[in-house]
Amino acid sequence: MKKTGLAIVITCLGLLTCFGFVYYSNHNIRITKVELVSPENSALKEDLSISLSEASPLKVEYWKKGDDVKYTTPISEVKVDHLVHLLLLEPGTTYEYRIVIDGWIDQSTDVLSFQTREASSWMIHEWIKEDKPHDKTAMGDGLVMLCYRGYPGYISMVDGEGTIRWYWQDKNLGVRLATITPRNTILALLAPARKDEFKKPEKGDNKGVASYYLRTGKIGFVGGTEIAEIDLEGNVLWRTNLEEKGIVFHHDLRMTDDHKIMSIYRDYKLYDLPDTPTKIDTLWGDGVMIMDTLGNVLDKWSAWNVWDISKDIKIKEYAGDRFHFNSVNLDTDGNYLLSTPIENQVWKVDSKSGEIIWKLGKGGDFEMDSSSYFYFQHSVYINRNGDLMLFDNGDFSPNDTSKVNKVSRSLAFKLDTEQMKAEVQIDNILPKEYYTSRMGSAFLMPNDYILQTISKTGKVAISNQNGEVLWTLNSHFIPYRAEYIPATLWSDYFKIDQ
Repeated sequence: MKKTGLAIVITCLGLLTCFGFVYYSNHNIRITKVELVSPENSALKEDLSISLSEASPLKVEYWKKGDDVKYTTPISEVKVDHLVHLLLLEPGTTYEYRIVIDGWIDQSTDVLSFQTREASSWMIHEWIKEDKPHDKTAMGDGLVMLCYRGYPGYISMVDGEGTIRWYWQDKNLGVRLATITPRNTILALLAPARKDEFKKPEKGDNKGVASYYLRTGKIGFVGGTEIAEIDLEGNVLWRTNLEEKGIVFHHDLRMTDDHKIMSIYRDYKLYDLPDTPTKIDTLWGDGVMIMDTLGNVLDKWSAWNVWDISKDIKIKEYAGDRFHFNSVNLDTDGNYLLSTPIENQVWKVDSKSGEIIWKLGKGGDFEMDSSSYFYFQHSVYINRNGDLMLFDNGDFSPNDTSKVNKVSRSLAFKLDTEQMKAEVQIDNILPKEYYTSRMGSAFLMPNDYILQTISKTGKVAISNQNGEVLWTLNSHFIPYRAEYIPATLWSDYFKIDQ
């Protein structure tokens, strides 16, 4: 049925009246309070407290004065009082911002400004050296997270220019390592400094470098006594004291997709070793433990359960630290991937039966070129291409285990588990100055560059896959493992407009 001219006029007048009411209501909302507070006197974040005369959603746009990059917070809920978190700020810097009341027609304030505090003294350091590679574009739009295990312990995130953009501190414990969880929080392993137990045996013929730096005893080396989950605002969501439970985690910590905690734990076995003064010896080793966020142990696996000690020719030499697992991750099928540096191998372990499915490396189950053998490796995981990736410390020379090769590299393998062949996909050999005999990590970034931790020399490096170093972070401490932090981690807090 066709509308008459009068009906059309009435309809249009009604729409205009409705639009005018919305426009008036939206523009009649007043901002009654704006307060800026720096939580914990941080130089890197500000809390913006905003009160309105009527309930309404809003957002905040903020940017470094003179910079084209703008951050916009998500549109908030409809309410009168709002608390907006401004994160990833730079210290000693002027920022401009405006408050935008969200409606059919946005209503925004004039441009306002604030000054962040100066950086704390511990943050001031020559993180980037001009005489070392420092192409900040190699980082892409991400950050690098690393941890300080001394006092006070801290977690920091650094950008491509060497500026700390986020940090969290603990007054009582050092931070051994930290990792991002599937729910975009940070899981940290904490421990007292200088409480590690390790010993240097007398040097013998044909012993590798690794045998000089192995942990021993219950706490071992890089042993953690507490774990905590921290959100991106720096709030501790929960904290569990492992020491009270008689548990020691070390070397690695992960949260699985179903939000369980997975780590390597210290385990022992009583055994009568031949030619020792005691009838029963305590052998120290490792296993995998699964825990919930309340600290309840859900499952655990011990290497001692699948290890034939009677056939082990190394057991006396490594009785205090037989396996030295230094990383644990899940394969795509949910089974464990363990770095076993004493054996210079990666093991895949059935997470249900506990049986070792296969071993990769020298003397393992895969056919592979001897040039791709790895030595005292770290940081095993499945990269975004579906390949098994690791950091090869190069601690032993392939031809003579009494000598040190002194070349570290990143390796990635495509594994054919039917033909049992391992084909190298990435063989990224680093310059000799980037060698590290212990610790370290390798991660394939979204831009196909590789982020590597050169722990012993206090460096974090980004290289291309030909081994050319493009960017180097100069740390004033030994970083155990640096982790890449993508910009998408902050999607709940802001979006970035270039």
